[in-house]
Parts: sequence; C-alpha cells; structure tokens
Amino acid sequence: MSDAAIPTDAAARRPYRVTFVCTGNICRSPMAEHVLRKYVADEGLPAVIDSSGTGGWHVGDPADHRTVRTLRRGGFSSDHTARKFQRGWFDEYDLIIALDATHLRELRALARDDRDRAKIRLLRSFDPAAGPDLDVPDPYYEDDDAFEHVLELIERAAPGIVEEIRRGLKEKRG
Repeated sequence: MSDAAIPTDAAARRPYRVTFVCTGNICRSPMAEHVLRKYVADEGLPAVIDSSGTGGWHVGDPADHRTVRTLRRGGFSSDHTARKFQRGWFDEYDLIIALDATHLRELRALARDDRDRAKIRLLRSFDPAAGPDLDVPDPYYEDDDAFEHVLELIERAAPGIVEEIRRGLKEKRG
C-alpha cells in the first residue's frame, strides 16, 4: 500500500521501511540488513529492515556461510532467505540502499518515476569519511578478510542511516 493510500495518522504510525540491495542477496545486503536491525533496535526506532537482490538465482537460499560467520562473530543475528527486488516494492519502502554503483543503476532503471528514484541511495553515501569510492566490494570470490572488510564498511555507514531513519520518522509525524 502506498503512503498516498494511508490516512495521515496511520502514515505517521507506520514504521520506517528500509531494504538493502546487492546482486544475489546472500552476502552484502543481508549483512547490512542484520547490522542495521541491531542499530535500529538498540535505538528503539520503529523501523523494518530487510534486503533483496537484483538477480533471482539465489531466491530461497540462506545467506552465504561466510556472511553468517562474519555476522555471528560481530554479535549480529544472521537468519536470512534470499529474494529478488520487485518494481512494486518502491511503494513499500521509504529508503532503498544499493551496495554499489551497478545496483544503483539497476534500481534507477526499475524506478517508475522521480519519487521512486529519490528513495535510492548508496550505502557508503551515509559514511562521511567514505571518500569518492562509494562501492561496497563484493566479497563472494574472496576470503574471510573481504567479508570482515564489508562488515567494517557497513558499520561505518550505519550511524548515518540511523540518522536518516530518524529524519524520515520525524517528517512522517509532521
């Protein structure tokens, strides 16, 4: 249901919805999902956090075992089932976070209008120290150190995403 169809008071009570998007939804985006879930829970914010992929070849699969291991070592939850991002989901999310420029382009191509496109951001754009390269590298063909590096990049951006959620909730409540 789109916000336009929700009465104003119901829209103000609706949780802020965020989805992370990577390629297959088994490495980077589920890692970002579980990190942000913990940050949001620790802050007591009414938000729903999930993830998806631009491709559908892993739909129904759990997160990559290295993602699960990295999340658990970091003290995060890790339960996950991969899914593919659908065009109609633009109506369901307040913020759609791409993990690299390829995902950003694919999501923008799926967007139906400027309102949809305005919801899409790169994860590292929330990290003030990120520099010009805003891609989170794909660790799939790498070792455990690459997964740890991805976790570090996600955790650096998480406080900025939490602030964005706070702003969005404040705007909803007027």
